[in-house]
This record gives sequence, C-alpha cells and structure tokens, in this order.
Amino acid sequence: MLPQWIIEKKRDGAELGTEEIRAFIAGYTDGTLPDYQMAALAMAIYFNGMNARETADLTVAMMESGKVIDPAALPGSKVDKHSTGGIGDKISIPLAPLVAACGATVPMISGRGLGITGGTLDKLESIRDYRVGLSEAEFFRTLETVGCSMIGQTAEIAPADKKLYALRDVTATVPSIPLIVSSIMSKKMAEGIDALVLDVKCGSGAFMKDIEHARALAKGLVDTGTAMGKKVVALITDMNQPLGRTVGNALEVGESLAILRGEGPADSQGLTLELAARMLALAGIGGDGPAALENGSAMETFEAMVACHGGNLAAGLPAANKQIPFPAPKSGYVAKADAEALGRASLLLGAGRAKTTDSVDHAVGLSDLKKIGERVEAGEPLCTVHSNGHENEAELRKLLDSAFEISANPVAAPPLIIEVIEG
Repeated sequence: MLPQWIIEKKRDGAELGTEEIRAFIAGYTDGTLPDYQMAALAMAIYFNGMNARETADLTVAMMESGKVIDPAALPGSKVDKHSTGGIGDKISIPLAPLVAACGATVPMISGRGLGITGGTLDKLESIRDYRVGLSEAEFFRTLETVGCSMIGQTAEIAPADKKLYALRDVTATVPSIPLIVSSIMSKKMAEGIDALVLDVKCGSGAFMKDIEHARALAKGLVDTGTAMGKKVVALITDMNQPLGRTVGNALEVGESLAILRGEGPADSQGLTLELAARMLALAGIGGDGPAALENGSAMETFEAMVACHGGNLAAGLPAANKQIPFPAPKSGYVAKADAEALGRASLLLGAGRAKTTDSVDHAVGLSDLKKIGERVEAGEPLCTVHSNGHENEAELRKLLDSAFEISANPVAAPPLIIEVIEG
C-alpha cells in the first residue's frame, strides 16, 4: 500500500491496520517517507483521531523504531514522571533528584519546548555546559552513581518520535490525543521503567483546554501504560495560570533550586511533593520527600547529577539585560493570570521557538508573577519582564494587558489538582 493511500484512509476517517501503521512509521524513521507525508498523516489523525488499538499500535511502532533499554540493567525500582506541558512547569527538575534521594531510580528522557510551553531540556541547558545528550554508558553510569539522570532522546531511543515531535510543533498538530499518547509512552516505555506518574495539564496554557479532553488524554495514557504492564497513575492539574512565579528557562531553573532548598512557591513546591509521593508509592518505597528537602539530600543529588552531565552550577545562570516591572493598573485582587497569554509573551521575548530551527534565549522570560486570589495595589508589579530587547514592545504590552484582570472583590484561588485517574 502506498503512503498516500494510508493518508487517504485516515483522512476519510477509516481505521488503520497494525501493519499499515508499522510500515508508515518504519518508512518515516529510515527516511524513505518524507516529512510532508508524515505531516499529512499527523493532520489526518488530528482531525479524525485513532481508537485505542490504533494508538497502542502507533506507540509500539514508535517505541520499536529504536532501542528499548533492558530493565534488568537499571538499579533499584525504576519510576518516572511526565508532564503534558504547561506554562512555568519546571517540576521535573526538582522532582527527579528528590525522588532519587528517597531511594528510587529515575531515568528521565525529556523533551524540548512545544509551542508556547517550555521544555525541560531547554531549561537544563540554562546551566553552563550541561549536556543533555549523554551516551548510553554515561546515562547508566549517572543512574548508578546518583540515582537520576535527565537526558534528551538519543539517536537510539524512539527515533521516530524524535522526528515527529519536532514536526508536530510546526504543523499545528500538537494537541492530538493519539499523537500525544504515542509520543509520551513510546519514550517512557523505552526507558525500562516499572512505574510512571503523569501530570496532565488542563486549562488555557495547556494543550488540553477543558476537563473532558484532559480526562480523555489521561485515560489514554493510563490505559496504554497499563496495557504494557506498567503501574501508572495520572493527575489532572490546573493550567489556567502559570505554575509557580517564573516563566522562562533560566528563571525556572532558579525557581527549581528554590524548591530544592524548601523555599519555592507554594504551588510548585506542593505539586513537586505530591508527585514525589505518588512516584515513591508506585515504586514501593516509603521515602520522605519533605525530609529530603529539609536535610539537603535532594539538593545534593541534583548537584551530583549536574556534575555527571558536565554542568557548572557555580557559573551561575544567564540573566537578561533588562528587568522591567509590569504594574497593576488598579488596586484589587488578581482574578485572572492567563497562562496562554503569559506563555505567548515569554515566546515573544525569545524563551521558546516559532520554528524547529530557532534557538532560545535562556535568560529571558517573566518572574515575580502574581497568582489568582492575591491582593495587589495600583502600580505594584504583576510580573517582571526579563528582556534582551528583541521583542515587539507593543505586542508584548498587549499580551500582558490581556493576561491579567483585577477584581475589586476577593477571589478564591483555584485548586491545583483537579482529578486523579488510576490504572
């Protein structure tokens, strides 16, 4: 069957066969099938979806496009976490060393930013000389020595996903449940993990804008992982406002370090501890996350991991040339701090990519973000803009103006954890 016939079949809403999916992914992986045909199939999937069997077949095909790590080669109970992406979501950075400090092994394969959402790899590369591209031997050595390692996809692990991940970002096919499920699970299952905790974001700054779509994605992820013999749980969390008080690569690493010192914002620190508890429970380990923050072992683990990756924390994090306060127009209570608008503002500053070949400016972004429900006085900063002067100032101002609303009456802070879905 020719590739265009498979595209036509999905375009018309028909179900693809197992061998059709495997052949298409194999051709895309080895380069005999071009980007434009993969983009066409991705768009057809975006509009017509895939059933559970098709999604599982796509996940397996993408996983088997490369090497699958032998679980027996990894020490201890292997557990990982994945977030579907949000604005200000830096949780993986403090979470992995925290869980490792409690006794689990955390082999974390992360990605770069998609659309307005930041990527863990981009954030880690704010640390001078941090290498996300470790060899397999270096990856294993770091896991054995430290207990956690945060890397990008190697050429051997799910290469089909690595290509498709970048293609989706520039073809408007990111928010597709089958594509998200297969992307996440193909990488995670290739890690050789025993258990996985998922953080499915829901709201304006997430790919899933409403609870129905977030629940469908969470269920798809949990069902796929469970069918592959893994312990899986998903938390649906709010992404109508940014997580924490920073958006932007180096700024979020700075907040991550504060979390590891036990000093981070209440929401980002609380979610870190909740996810850590879930990971340790699935791994069958009775570790104490708060104690690991308090006694410094989580920070020590992070510092040791960075050193194994060649990073230099002592060199400090990059800083933007200008820090500009964005003042509240009036006194009152923050009623809206729209995650999507603030993510777009960060992208405009240069913290993300408009196309796959773009570089990111690790120093720029937003800090000191006010949260929904907080009291502000007229002229008090709603956030601080970190700029290197490359953005359109009028467009930036328009985005920030639209992001915040001030109410004369008190506003209740929204709950962070909306729902839990277990396998």
